[in-house]
Amino acid sequence: MSAPIVVGYTATDAGADAVALGSRIALATGAGIELVLVLPADDRSVITPPAAAYDAHVRKQAEDWLSDAAATVPASVAVSTQVRTAESFAEGLVAAADELAASLIVVGAANGGLRGRHRLGTVATELLHSSDVPVALAPEGSRDVDPSIGVTRITAAVGTRPGTEALVAEALALTAAANAELRLVSLVTVDLPPGVDTGVIRIAGAAHAGDVLAKARRELPDGLAVEAVTADGESIEDAVAHLSWEPGELALVGSSRLAQPRRLFLGSTAAKMLHELPVPMVVVPRTRTTDEKEA
Repeated sequence: MSAPIVVGYTATDAGADAVALGSRIALATGAGIELVLVLPADDRSVITPPAAAYDAHVRKQAEDWLSDAAATVPASVAVSTQVRTAESFAEGLVAAADELAASLIVVGAANGGLRGRHRLGTVATELLHSSDVPVALAPEGSRDVDPSIGVTRITAAVGTRPGTEALVAEALALTAAANAELRLVSLVTVDLPPGVDTGVIRIAGAAHAGDVLAKARRELPDGLAVEAVTADGESIEDAVAHLSWEPGELALVGSSRLAQPRRLFLGSTAAKMLHELPVPMVVVPRTRTTDEKEA
């Protein structure tokens, strides 16, 4: 994964969480990091245009914050910083990612979330409904995780709805880049209509898990471990809670089928998983891989 990782930074604990997660992924994949701090565009002032001296002061403060954040990135990771203006923080991050052909945008959870859990703020919510680049969410407390832990395992939550191929392709690429293990979790058993016979559920889950496992084994480089398991639970939240999670793990989910082409849209399954996930989540655009191949 040579494409850079864009980290959305603010001088807050959430910003520090994003830098830490970005550093972990960069260390594991060999990618560089672009720390981006977005300032409001001048035309957002509804009273009077800001004075030039004030603009210069704000930019200098932003640059100082970025410099401090860059100093926390491991020395072996290439890091650059930029201050940019945009109508919104999310818009600025997406523009930076597009300009750099970034592989990923990383942001922190909103302040006030439970430690090790996700709480979506305005920026993350906007990104998860607009980005054309995968978005990684750093849960509260990520800043206290040693970046050298890297990425030990990728877990991709795979269903049968549109977007599965793009999700699996992204999981395979990230697994290979990070030299990690891959776990494919079939959501078929919790994605079927209520009232379906339990025997049918078990058969459907086993068949689906076997199919995605066979595909992954064909496409993964030799020597990388891959397994497929069937989610077990009365609900998505219950299934996630019953799975084991490693400290160095990343969870990948696909975008909702409601997403526009090459855009994210956080679906109900991913939103439910967020409530229980103790590890970072990466949301992948539904049509990302298909569109790139056809371009």
